[in-house]
Amino acid sequence: WRTNMAEMEGMIFLFDEPGRRSFWMRNTLVPLDIAYIAPDGPLLEVHAAQPRNEATIPSASERVQFVLEMRQGWFQRNNVKPGMLIRTEKGSLQETFFRRR
Repeated sequence: WRTNMAEMEGMIFLFDEPGRRSFWMRNTLVPLDIAYIAPDGPLLEVHAAQPRNEATIPSASERVQFVLEMRQGWFQRNNVKPGMLIRTEKGSLQETFFRRR
């Protein structure tokens, strides 16, 4: 039920294992881009998604472990393209979210 999202806000979805993923926009009122990301960090693909559209948007790859949703057009505006490595200030996505304690 998100009704807005600031330019530098996003939502990340984590999966224990890589696989084919499929997302949709049920109850989402903001146009988003859905980015499918491999376990080792490369951005695999980006898909535009329209508000309240319940049609699934499947990944082409079976290597998706992370999904990042940003405001529609964010990836293009920031020149972030498939093949680029996605990291946080704490390191890789694996290190950031699955670090052993």
